[in-house]
Amino acid sequence: MQKVIVSVTNDLNTDQRVHKVCTSLLKMNFEVLLVGRKLPNSLPLKRNYQTHRIKLFFNIGFLFYAEYNFRLFFYLLFKKKHILLSNDLDTLLANYLVSNVQNKKLVYDSHELFTEVPELVNRPKTQKIWLKLEKWILPKLKNTYTVCQSIANYYNKRYQTNFKVVRNVPVYVKDTPKTHDNSEFRIQNSEFLIIYQGALNIGRGLELMIDTMAYLDHCKLIIVGDGDISEQLKILVKEKKLAAKVVFLGRKTPSELKQITPMANLGISIEEDLGLNYRYALPNKIFDYIHANVAVLVSNLPEMKQIILDYHIGEVIKKRTPQAIANQIELILKNTHFKDVNSFASAKLDLQWQSEEKVLQSIFR
Repeated sequence: MQKVIVSVTNDLNTDQRVHKVCTSLLKMNFEVLLVGRKLPNSLPLKRNYQTHRIKLFFNIGFLFYAEYNFRLFFYLLFKKKHILLSNDLDTLLANYLVSNVQNKKLVYDSHELFTEVPELVNRPKTQKIWLKLEKWILPKLKNTYTVCQSIANYYNKRYQTNFKVVRNVPVYVKDTPKTHDNSEFRIQNSEFLIIYQGALNIGRGLELMIDTMAYLDHCKLIIVGDGDISEQLKILVKEKKLAAKVVFLGRKTPSELKQITPMANLGISIEEDLGLNYRYALPNKIFDYIHANVAVLVSNLPEMKQIILDYHIGEVIKKRTPQAIANQIELILKNTHFKDVNSFASAKLDLQWQSEEKVLQSIFR
């Protein structure tokens, strides 16, 4: 049996894409080992494949990336494997070096346009280092895939690569009924529930959404996730006196999310156009909303907008001001089309992992 070692820089708990990939590889009769990092607040893992988490001295900045790749290199070097699967640019150096030294096949999964994230766009010197690494390695890779066509086109044009597309969509399951039994927040029968799930980082439109809540009656915003601006957002809610309308649930596991998301009436993905990474973004939360029969409000950005145009399961923001968004949300919540589960049926059938994994299978075979 051939062994695949999959590596990421997160702590493995909430990465749904990587878990789906590992599960698909198991179905293909590969032995799978997933490697990530150990954080102080990391929860125990229960997976049907092997996992290993590396404990680091440094957890942010240049020293984190340097230490992790150094440790990852030696860990991979002395482990039995046939194929290496690197997820994102921040694990690629160690994987590439080991694949060269030991003549092992390397597969690369780009979850985003890494060198164009807002954190790097505003730090040109650091961005330049990552761009050099990308320019050095990417043209040499033969087995590559990414999350959407726009990013694939970008890489293929810039580096003459052959990136395929494996979208980060959920595994298709039959519908489960919505419930309103959650002890973490109270919801009145007359209230509409708006949900955001994902990282709480700059450029996600969360400040704008919090401001919007001041103009919405009978609505509650549930924010599920954690990130760099979590505390800033909580302070903003307190300053705006919106604590009754905005609830922070923190980070949740995928199984916990599956219980929370279907309770919502509207899911938001209103990222700002902060560089190419956000412009080409196709967040997995959009697909999670769809599979939970929840209407979606998205930014006027190409990949997100196309999903709305193709499947009519939500709307694109028309004007990015709190009052305008509030007015648009009120109309969405009144639209009976978005309350009918049949409206989501064809979208869920098309946007399912069972279809995407066929591309994955073709790469690994």
